Amino acid sequence: MLENKKEFKLISKRTPRSLLPNTLTILGVCLGLSSIKFALDANYAIAVIAIAFSAILDTLDGRVARLIKGTSKVGKELDSLTDVISFGVAPSFIMYFWSINEMGKIGWMCILIYCVCCALRLARFNLTVIEETESWKVNFFEGVPSPAAAGLILLPLILTLSGLVQLENLAIISSIIILATSILMVSKIPTYSLKRILIPRNFTIFLLLGIGIYLSLIIFYTFETLFFSGLIYIILIPISFVHHRRLTKKLLISTSDNQETEDVL
Repeated sequence: MLENKKEFKLISKRTPRSLLPNTLTILGVCLGLSSIKFALDANYAIAVIAIAFSAILDTLDGRVARLIKGTSKVGKELDSLTDVISFGVAPSFIMYFWSINEMGKIGWMCILIYCVCCALRLARFNLTVIEETESWKVNFFEGVPSPAAAGLILLPLILTLSGLVQLENLAIISSIIILATSILMVSKIPTYSLKRILIPRNFTIFLLLGIGIYLSLIIFYTFETLFFSGLIYIILIPISFVHHRRLTKKLLISTSDNQETEDVL
């Protein structure tokens, strides 16, 4: 009789591989929520660092899932929900507590707009389907991704923490940046995804060297490095737009040539 009973399982044997990437995702949302607590305590430096670590985990969880073949539908949905908290709610609250609350209702409206745009952007991302003939689009996002958007709206705070420049009218500047970033998130401007970059083995040592130098800069010049990283990303937006346009044009030309060949045959 016991043999006929179903085995009691807490976790399915088919999905143990998804535990590691999902754990990284959960750690990311914990860091995002913790950054709000740090902002409430006016510890903005730690709040920014918590968001930065959350972005690193957001990058790692997907790569780890693909590496160990632990991708799952639950993981995809969990990742999007985490992004709304870690890169939508958390950074906007940090900026609200830091400066935007000085603008009263207008400041709070900017926060609401940003959070709504972040949710809409992630919903569109989940529904995006790339055709096999357009596999190159894997390396592009439609609009600015939420982790990058979080970094962009935190730039005024990061610049202030770096001590490079002391800005005036912080509330106004921060509000303008938040609204502009919100528009970029829901726009269809192509931005680099960098998910599946193939690096030749000959350049691996240079990549590792670059990562080591960047990590050293992060350790010793944390906010200066984060600020200039944000500026570099802003410069890459028009570059990615031009690159995407050229690839699209190239695909259209090759498609039209194939159709003409078929008509001749």
